[in-house]
Amino acid sequence: MLNKTYPFYLANQPQTAKTMLDVFDKYSGKLATRVAVPDAKAVEKAIAAAVKATKPMREFKPWARQAVLQHCVDRFSARRDELAEALCIEAGKPIRDAAGEVTRLIETFRIAAEEALRINGETLNLELAARLDGYHGYTKRVPIGPVSFITPFNFPLNLVAHKVAPAIAAGCPFVLKPSEKTPVGALIIGEVLAETDLPKGAFSILTLDGAHAAPLVEDERFKLLSFTGGQIGWDLKARAGRKKVTLELGGNAACIVDADQDGKLDHIVQRLVFGAFYQSGQSCIGVQRIYAHADVYEALKRKLVAATKKLKAGDPRDKSVFLGPMIDEAAAERLHGWVMEAKQAGGRILCGGKRNGNMLDATLMEHVPPDARANRMEAFGPFALLAPFQAIDEAIAMVNDSDYGLQAGIFTDSLEHAMRAWDELEQGGVVVNDIPSFRVDNMPYGGVKLSGLGREGVRYAIEDMSELRLMVMRR
Repeated sequence: MLNKTYPFYLANQPQTAKTMLDVFDKYSGKLATRVAVPDAKAVEKAIAAAVKATKPMREFKPWARQAVLQHCVDRFSARRDELAEALCIEAGKPIRDAAGEVTRLIETFRIAAEEALRINGETLNLELAARLDGYHGYTKRVPIGPVSFITPFNFPLNLVAHKVAPAIAAGCPFVLKPSEKTPVGALIIGEVLAETDLPKGAFSILTLDGAHAAPLVEDERFKLLSFTGGQIGWDLKARAGRKKVTLELGGNAACIVDADQDGKLDHIVQRLVFGAFYQSGQSCIGVQRIYAHADVYEALKRKLVAATKKLKAGDPRDKSVFLGPMIDEAAAERLHGWVMEAKQAGGRILCGGKRNGNMLDATLMEHVPPDARANRMEAFGPFALLAPFQAIDEAIAMVNDSDYGLQAGIFTDSLEHAMRAWDELEQGGVVVNDIPSFRVDNMPYGGVKLSGLGREGVRYAIEDMSELRLMVMRR
């Protein structure tokens, strides 16, 4: 069970408030808990505290940062069931998927604990000509300073972890705004951080709505804004001023199934079903577009439809349930509207296509027009479309015919096709012989085109949260 109320965190300390935000159970629709909402004065105090903590955090030794991160690993491990239940309630995430996200939370903090000791510099050879004899160069990385984070609802633990853990490892004080739809996970993380020896002001977690989060974007005392969410990120970048900005803004991930995969279709279907419908498709790298060679298309379609129809939908607390609710009824209504729009334009529903409140069937379609919103935009729900191709060139062109470019997948036994996909797909990452939904928390992760800019992954985020400092010395 969730607590009746949760505080927000200001300069490492829990805070109550007169204004409270209702958080609902996404499956039952019932009130689950209430969280304290900071006012404008609290926001200003949080930013001022982060600025004041800049020097103490910079001087907070790598071994001490590691100790904080390891404490989080230990405490999250001890509270694993509580964290999973919170996810199940506030995000509607099936309990087994929620348990998986808790595991990734722990792994991300563990990776950050290791990386905290690896923020190293470089020795440069400057003796490039006779006039430079005796010159040597050295670099080191130093924390960039106060940073601000805005995270979405779909991974309330792990997407927070991918910002918070690197900030601690890098030595940057931060102010975090989690999604107002799913704030509890972030507040439990704050509760654990408050147990540590982090310098005062090292962190604040503010349960704001988007309308009151402007200072986290616009205030020039922040040196970096890291935002994960929708296309509003480009507007935030324009408002961010001189600070560094990293954006992860979603995608409509595609997966290619090559002609030589006929004997592996059962495994491929298992992976595609997971990628398309895991946590009701609410993943930036969820499988949305499936392009299969004509030689395997019909067999793949038949197996994929059969497997999709077997998925159990319902109460996410039930361990046998695979498909839970979408985050709210508006999200389900939007995607259902796109499905009906694609059907009217000539698309064929192979299975699913029905909605009940915020529960949307796992839906597969074919013959979806290229200009349909279900094809062009990010579905962010339990939906995938299928289309055949004749040659790898055609498949690559189909994947690239998108305004997004986060990750793509290709199932193939051809090294040539795999390398061509890597060379020619306009994506931040290409996954060979698995779905585009594959992610390990130490790998570089991010996209191109409308999918954003910059890279997450603990080491890469640490690099964004630090600046390179050079020293030149002459003997």
